[in-house]
Amino acid sequence: MLRLFAILAVLAAPMAAQWYPRHNFSFGVGGAQPKDDLAGVFRNRPGISVNYGYRFMRNFQLDGGVDAVFGAGGVRDYQDTPFGLLRIKDYQFFVPMGGRAILPVADGRLLLFGGGGFAWMKYTEMLRQPSDYYRFECPTCTSRSGWGNYAVAGVSYFLDRSKLFRIGVNTKVYRGHTDGEPIAGVPGVETRDRWINVYGEFGISF
Repeated sequence: MLRLFAILAVLAAPMAAQWYPRHNFSFGVGGAQPKDDLAGVFRNRPGISVNYGYRFMRNFQLDGGVDAVFGAGGVRDYQDTPFGLLRIKDYQFFVPMGGRAILPVADGRLLLFGGGGFAWMKYTEMLRQPSDYYRFECPTCTSRSGWGNYAVAGVSYFLDRSKLFRIGVNTKVYRGHTDGEPIAGVPGVETRDRWINVYGEFGISF
């Protein structure tokens, strides 16, 4: 039995060395910098990022998620309601859909990655609602949206040998065009937009 166990252990060792987590969730906090036609109209603001990646091969992963930036347009309007004056703020949303190539080093605990894909972008004004039960329409709120692409690069490090928890940093560059209503000084015409978003991340993989 000992001899059989030793043989199985030797045969299983290469397979264990190739193991990698398939499902990868991450939450990031950082900031965004607007460029091109948005420069001088929008400003640098904080943001958050939520992402999921399916690592279907050791060196490749499919990605999807949502990035949100808070108040890059500096909108601070109010709407009169039965609950009094409610504030109107602006938000910027990005939905990246793509993939990345991964280079594992240091026994697979350190991951260097880069990739890209398509992205949907939306800038919108939103009314701060008084509660989940009483909600008001915002007839003066405007929005604009469009499609583009993104590129991402960064590094991630597993904190434990079982490769469950990780921390890292990544940079996403969004390029595209948006069109729609005027918002925060951006006119109601198609604009060429570029964003540089940098996030520190905490992730869980399994």
